[in-house]
Amino acid sequence: MAKKYIIVQTHSNKNEISREISRVLIEKKMVACVNVYPAASSIFRYKNTIVEENEYLQQAKTTSDKFLDIKTVIEQLHNYETPEIILIVILDGNADHLTWINNEIN
Repeated sequence: MAKKYIIVQTHSNKNEISREISRVLIEKKMVACVNVYPAASSIFRYKNTIVEENEYLQQAKTTSDKFLDIKTVIEQLHNYETPEIILIVILDGNADHLTWINNEIN
């Protein structure tokens, strides 16, 4: 079976937390790259209250076999009680880029 390439996505309202998670994932060679996008306005219900705040989006490129370890790191370092941790499957992509992802994490 072919290796599955994925994007792991999370958000935080703290830029320094987003960057710390990103650096740890890169240092541990769990991901090839993390894009940290500037703050976007998020509106959500949390503990029966509607909350509106800015959050930083993180998208990490990796392979599916790394997901559980990445999830653990995010849970340990994240500032949210219930962090978003989403796995997005990459169905296809530039072969050279996918090879680069693979080489960076192995």
